[in-house]
Amino acid sequence: MVSAAILIIGYFTVLFLLGTARRNNGVVDIGWGFGFVLVSWAMLWLRPPITPLRILMTALVTVWGLRLFVHILRRNHGKPEDFRYANFRKSWGRYAVPRAFVQIYLLQALLLTLIALPMILADARTAQVQPALLLAGLLVFLTGFSFEVIGDAQLAAFLRDPAHRGRLMTVGLWRYTRHPNYFGEATLWWGIFLLALSGGVPAWAVISPITITLLLLFVSGVPMLEKSMKDRPGYAEYARQTSIFIPWFPKKPHPDKEA
Repeated sequence: MVSAAILIIGYFTVLFLLGTARRNNGVVDIGWGFGFVLVSWAMLWLRPPITPLRILMTALVTVWGLRLFVHILRRNHGKPEDFRYANFRKSWGRYAVPRAFVQIYLLQALLLTLIALPMILADARTAQVQPALLLAGLLVFLTGFSFEVIGDAQLAAFLRDPAHRGRLMTVGLWRYTRHPNYFGEATLWWGIFLLALSGGVPAWAVISPITITLLLLFVSGVPMLEKSMKDRPGYAEYARQTSIFIPWFPKKPHPDKEA
């Protein structure tokens, strides 16, 4: 646990130095997914034995983390600093650098540590793998990963079409949940937890999926995007019809909105 904490703090310190040099703290978002990859591989090699279950978990986190890293890198390339970090920089004034280190980088280091607990705690345990839990964890992970990948791909394709300029994305997975990518990310970490649990990791590691679910639902994911979208034409009706997080069939249109 100590070695993982040192590695994570060191990693986010490097991101802090890079973000400070570039005057763009958005690098912490780009580095988020890769941080999990780094921790997963470090724990695999530093805490033997290397079991098939640990290899599977590391492989799944690697695929997810690298995809997220590339996705956010492409999305942010050539763009100014995210408005959240720009506002922080302005409001913090001359204390912007030290406060960014503590309130952005160290905070995210703490969150990453909590979410990565299934990987950190998966050590030389002798408990026999429980096949039912393993299968359930794999299916839950694949469900979540599919929602995240497909949701992002559908949104990207929608935005590339000039005919959709100014319109809301309400088709595909976005017809059943307003945030399929956030739902997918939370879900896949429940899958990772179940996989770790199948190999004997203690049940209190449930802190991991609970943390990412609460973070996305109430802090940095859904609330921020909902706030930025609430004044868009048609969004109120879309929000009324469509589940905010867990996918479900859309409600019928409001009578006065029917053609």
